[in-house]
Amino acid sequence: MTAAPSSRPARRGRPGYDLESLLQVAVMLFNERGYDGTSMEDLSRKLGITKSAIYHHVPSKQELLRLATNRALDTLSTVATEAHSTSGPAIDRLEHLIHRSVTVLIDQLPFVTLLLRIRGNTPVERAALTRRRHIDHLVTELVTQAAQDGDLRPDIDPATTSRLLFGMINSLVEWYRPRRGTNPDQIADAVTTIALHGIRNS
Repeated sequence: MTAAPSSRPARRGRPGYDLESLLQVAVMLFNERGYDGTSMEDLSRKLGITKSAIYHHVPSKQELLRLATNRALDTLSTVATEAHSTSGPAIDRLEHLIHRSVTVLIDQLPFVTLLLRIRGNTPVERAALTRRRHIDHLVTELVTQAAQDGDLRPDIDPATTSRLLFGMINSLVEWYRPRRGTNPDQIADAVTTIALHGIRNS
């Protein structure tokens, strides 16, 4: 007589983590505790896996930081480069830049939050800050061109204007929280309108 197959459920192992899910949890911890205040042991406990399992994906904590900051920088850099290099009036490209920067920030909120909190304490952080300065330079050039075209008030310094514009955009990481019913495009429209209203040459 043939034995009936076992009805016992198969034993479940620990949930697996790919690089993407590992990165998401790492960024969450970096934002909660600070990069310097987060150890690989902390990450291991949060994930419920061994440190060796983490090292299967990345060689170090700094590599996690590099991947996270590059994700934010790649998207922000793409937006700035497109606005800087496409044709059309500079004021229209500046409006597009502001609007897209807001939607990118909302879409990549944890990663941009981490980027804005680094202070240059490690080589990875210093490299990220260098890339941020390049983006700032592209924005300043666009503001300068819009001012030269006569579309911005002549009494506002372009470099100062750039810092104020993106200071307002970047402040979203401090107060914006995704919730049901919120529309990123509506928030981007509001920020764009408020930002440009005060600097347009009416």
